[in-house]
Amino acid sequence: MLPNMTIMTDAALFDTTSDRGFAFLPTRRAAEARLQAFLPSAGKAYASKRNYDFGPDDRSNISALSPYIRHRLLLEQEVLKATLVKHSPSSAEKFIQEVFWRGYFKGWLEHRPDAWTRYRADVQHLARQLEDHGGLRKAYEQAVSGATGIDCFDAWAHELVETGYLHNHARMWFASIWIFTLGLPWQLGADFFYRHLLDGDPASNTLSWRWVGGLHTKGKTYQARASNIDTYTASRFSYPQGLAPSAPPLDEEPLGPRVPIRLADMVPDTDSPALLLITEEDCHPHTWQLGGARPVAATGLLATSKRSPLEMGEKASAFAFGAVNEGLEQAQQVFGIECSGPKSSDDWAASLIEAAAAANTETIVTAFAAIGPVQDQLEGAKPHLEAAGIRLIQVRRPYDDLTWPHATAGFFKLKTKIPKILEGLGLGR
Repeated sequence: MLPNMTIMTDAALFDTTSDRGFAFLPTRRAAEARLQAFLPSAGKAYASKRNYDFGPDDRSNISALSPYIRHRLLLEQEVLKATLVKHSPSSAEKFIQEVFWRGYFKGWLEHRPDAWTRYRADVQHLARQLEDHGGLRKAYEQAVSGATGIDCFDAWAHELVETGYLHNHARMWFASIWIFTLGLPWQLGADFFYRHLLDGDPASNTLSWRWVGGLHTKGKTYQARASNIDTYTASRFSYPQGLAPSAPPLDEEPLGPRVPIRLADMVPDTDSPALLLITEEDCHPHTWQLGGARPVAATGLLATSKRSPLEMGEKASAFAFGAVNEGLEQAQQVFGIECSGPKSSDDWAASLIEAAAAANTETIVTAFAAIGPVQDQLEGAKPHLEAAGIRLIQVRRPYDDLTWPHATAGFFKLKTKIPKILEGLGLGR
């Protein structure tokens, strides 16, 4: 490391280990190790066993890569390439589709940002109601503390808080029970997940909860059934009692019309010194398409505290911190530049103006921020940066450019385009 490096390197600051299950360490090395361990099972074995939740001590049937992909410590394109080296597209079809779901949700939300702004406003309103409405507060506290008396649900609530992770099937069951059995607002459930999941993502999380409740695919809900839970937990939870016998779809005012995807910024085509901004959205800066931008320094900012008006989970906060820290270390090693952070800041404009001045540059380059708190922070800072003569450039990855335009309806539309997208990424066969 350079002697004037100010990256936070105390591992205790981003320790995500727990007494339950394996550790998710927020490093590129851990991501690569997990990928290599999973790859032999990414084909037919994954397709046959992926829906089983064997508990936090056994994730051998799933990839458990989502925390790394969410923060782009590991890139979707890398995962797809490694999978196709070992498996044919047909044998790995289910896993390949699973990788694309995250991109689908991101693209869908880019087309319909109203879903995000409405959710955020609802959470703000409901958080105030928790203070004033004793009945809602009691039911909510029982749910998030795992004290409902529904054994599987309570176990998953504890597992989420203690590990920062849940199997995807457990997330669906949990959301269904939250909405249809407990009768709690879906927005508070989505917020609970978003505050605690290591892979908490604005699009995937919000839209998955909307899907369970029948809002994403209108009228189609997901009902948690005792027999299904018994089967796919291998009877760890044997026919849980008290589940709602039906799951009538939720209703809402129609969202606004679909809008075009926001344009990414053009990078300089001639040598231009630039400050790199690393956020929790993309912690792989040395693979950004920088064009003529020449990194001279890097800084890391966190928007984790902006996920909710309620308290952030320790595991999720720690993982995001560690991921940005890893991105800064990678930038330092690859570009040989001075780096600072990660830090949380309510005033991103002031932090970025100060960092740009220290780097003696008027150009800041960062990864394109999909809809969510990071984008909110950047949009808030942009007018102040412009007033200070600083240009903020957001660069978007080819994977997103190829995937998002197809996320205008249900997943099936994107699924039919997967071979073409893989070809565009140079991964076609």
